[in-house]
Amino acid sequence: MSLDHKRSGLAALTLGAIGVVYGDIGTSPLYTLKEVFLPATGVALNTHNLIGATSVIVWALMFVVTLKYVILILRADNRGEGGALALTALAAHAVQQRPRLRSALLLLGLFGATLFYGDSVITPAISVMSAIEGLEVVTPTLKPYVLPISAAILVGLFVVQRYGTASVGKVFGPIIVIWFGVLGAIGVVHIVKQPQILAALNPLEAWAFLSQRGWHLFAAVGAIVLALTGAEALYADMGHFGVKPIRLAWMGLVFPALALNYLGQGALLMGDASAIDNPFFRLFPTALILPMVVLAALATVIASQAVISGAYSMTKQAVLLGFLPRVTMRHTSASESGQIYVPAVNWALLAGVLGAVFMFGSSSALAGAYGIAVTLTMFITTVLTFFVIRDGWRLPAPVAIGATVFFLAVDALLVAGCAIKFFDGGWFPLALGLMLFVLMSTWARGRKLLMQSLRSEGLELEPFIESLAHGGAHRAQRTAVYTVADPTLVPQALLHNLKHNQVLHETNVILNVQFHDHPSVDAADRVALSQIAPGFWRVVVNYGFMEEPDVPAALALCEPKGLRVEPFETSYFLSRETVVPTPGGGMANWRERLFAALSRNSSGVARFFRLPDNAVVELGTRVQI
Repeated sequence: MSLDHKRSGLAALTLGAIGVVYGDIGTSPLYTLKEVFLPATGVALNTHNLIGATSVIVWALMFVVTLKYVILILRADNRGEGGALALTALAAHAVQQRPRLRSALLLLGLFGATLFYGDSVITPAISVMSAIEGLEVVTPTLKPYVLPISAAILVGLFVVQRYGTASVGKVFGPIIVIWFGVLGAIGVVHIVKQPQILAALNPLEAWAFLSQRGWHLFAAVGAIVLALTGAEALYADMGHFGVKPIRLAWMGLVFPALALNYLGQGALLMGDASAIDNPFFRLFPTALILPMVVLAALATVIASQAVISGAYSMTKQAVLLGFLPRVTMRHTSASESGQIYVPAVNWALLAGVLGAVFMFGSSSALAGAYGIAVTLTMFITTVLTFFVIRDGWRLPAPVAIGATVFFLAVDALLVAGCAIKFFDGGWFPLALGLMLFVLMSTWARGRKLLMQSLRSEGLELEPFIESLAHGGAHRAQRTAVYTVADPTLVPQALLHNLKHNQVLHETNVILNVQFHDHPSVDAADRVALSQIAPGFWRVVVNYGFMEEPDVPAALALCEPKGLRVEPFETSYFLSRETVVPTPGGGMANWRERLFAALSRNSSGVARFFRLPDNAVVELGTRVQI
């Protein structure tokens, strides 16, 4: 590969990272500094506090985003993939010799993943509303239209999700590059007018500001943390763009632009304290405010799109890792496997976003709900990273502690700052996260109990096959594929076939699909097969949690190993379990009923594994748990 080609590829990935990864954190200047000087924070609007607050924001970006995420966390890649569930799988694998700790880390990581959905509701609502509120700066008479315009934009955003983001994605990068360019340029204009704001680059100003707050420290931190929302996207999108483009985009454009804009807003407020009503849009001349409202709306839609796409990806990972039931997933691109549309998640998010918009009514009110889910996720990420460094990378304890204890302290302060906003709206994303945590943990626990029940009631496969040698069952000249959860037991569908049809196929494949806690599986390890007896094969198909299951394609890989599965001469037999809750089981009765309801409403196995619909026979089995 030529040097020019490599450079062009890196440039394209960097541009894509700017458009997707940094949309959320890139729109934080719309509302952050204004929230710092609200009466509830106890921070007086004066030159000293403007320098201090701006210094805290700039150095928070340096410590939390640059040092923690860009330098440290991006090293914790799970075969090139990142994100809450990928890190959870990495940490759980690192401590697999300690089952109790592994279970605790899985639950902790699962809770962190559910908090992402709370963020996926708040981010579109606060971002779009803060952009459209720029209309109030143009003229206060437009204030009544902010809410309906914001809602209309959000409805349109979710409605078009079914068509995919491939075409829209091509323009994401250039628009956000323009956005960051404008942020930095307008910041420089105001810094030149009030150069004393450059004192905020001194970290001692940040320390002085925080140390002088007293009990108001947490309220101030709860507002400043808004500048950091979206930092998790750096790690979550690592698999899409790679580490180098993400780092290059942050250090080369995003961080300088954000720092300059926050400094510019501080400089503006030094000269005109009345601009605190909306310091971002007050940065611009009156003639440019309306075009900036349009550009800000585009930027916030892009930021929202990134979060929505992330929710789809998170759902897919959760399903494949066994934390959620199968749901309908539609691929929106023939070339990009990661571009999916999940209708159930899409409409649930829309309902949550509209509920947040009309419940809170303004970006300032939503700011009370924003942050607590993000900071808890940051804290959990740091905890999991410690175990990756210590147990996964096998580094000495002092190194692991030294690499994480400072960030844990910072994260704890951020969580405490957001916790005081619990009754001001912070409960909202936490409630969403807890609901999803109950759902996911119930599904995972229910599947475990279901497998135990199937094993206790099932027949051992190999002795059963030996008994068939003396039975003389009629053989049909076709291949039967029985999908099973446990390949050591006789498939219920096979028993039904013998009992009712008195037929045994010439070739019988006992198929088990396994999903692993790493993103992908090498092609050489995709299928493992063994012949149990003449006419009987056991096949295990392996996938990572970022891969698309395709059973017919996997079975085609068996031919070089001695098993030929002809697509047009194969019948797929699926066992569909009907779960019957029983008192005194392994879960509370209401959780067993919830699991049973989820089982009834999960998507079909045929579609999930890409089996041909006309080749499927579903046979029901009642299972008590």
